[in-house]
Amino acid sequence: MHILITGGTGFVGEALREHWLAAGHELTILSRSAHPDTRNCRYVQTLEAVPASPSPEAVVNLAGASLAGKRWTAAYKKTLVDSRVEGTRALVAWMRGLPVPPRVLLNASAIGFYGPRDSEPLGEDAAAGSGFASELCQAWEAQALAVADIGVRVCLLRLGVVLDAGGGAFVQMAQPFRMGIASWPGGGEQYLSWVHRADAVAAFDFLLQQEAMSGPVNVTAPAPVTQRDFCAAMREHFRTLPGMPVPGAVMRLLLGEMADELLLTGQRVMPQRLQASGFLWRHPDIHSALEAMLGAHAGDRLP
Repeated sequence: MHILITGGTGFVGEALREHWLAAGHELTILSRSAHPDTRNCRYVQTLEAVPASPSPEAVVNLAGASLAGKRWTAAYKKTLVDSRVEGTRALVAWMRGLPVPPRVLLNASAIGFYGPRDSEPLGEDAAAGSGFASELCQAWEAQALAVADIGVRVCLLRLGVVLDAGGGAFVQMAQPFRMGIASWPGGGEQYLSWVHRADAVAAFDFLLQQEAMSGPVNVTAPAPVTQRDFCAAMREHFRTLPGMPVPGAVMRLLLGEMADELLLTGQRVMPQRLQASGFLWRHPDIHSALEAMLGAHAGDRLP
């Protein structure tokens, strides 16, 4: 299958690339930077450079600036909207112009769609929340769905916090523990809905093949944890002082609006549609995931 991946050099995209190349697919990767082509994988910097023959049978849209990349100034909010909403709008317009449209669009979204929701279990049928992250996800998903009317199957993958060693959010999350400090943000009872990167990749691959699946799909582990529980699980792998909170006031001072939307509040997101369809997780709980991520870091672990 010929698959176009936008944002294919990012944390999730690079893992998808390796997985799908190993499976024998032909990939085209849209990236802002130039990269040398490799066997069955070509890189382009514009949609117009995507080969027309064979045209992509599937499009995977991962492009977008990181929500946690910078403080949410007005300028960075515009960058987030432009890179996700306007970028998806351009992608959909390009897809509409193809002689033969792709069969499927797997469009990345985020659990931020649900907004801060305390301990309420959230399946895919839960209503949208409020706040900048939720509004961004809603607009992003709406642009992706605009291509459904020409027969493209659209899946909206609402990703939790993607965890894996050596990249993504886990690098910053693990830093205090590596320094011997066990901590959690704010009160610690807010939920962290997460997914191991291997399971995120497996979910993309699964949805690529599930022709009856469309619409929103929560891509999270089936066992979300509170921030305090995450801290306790991390302490099984690191020598630390007793756990302590990072006060919300300090986090707001350092991170502004982002602190309230991404760290001091949370969502208890349940992957109901994946569970109902028979998807199997390699790392369904945080202990399994941390063992996989930290097994190579014996020097940081308790004896």
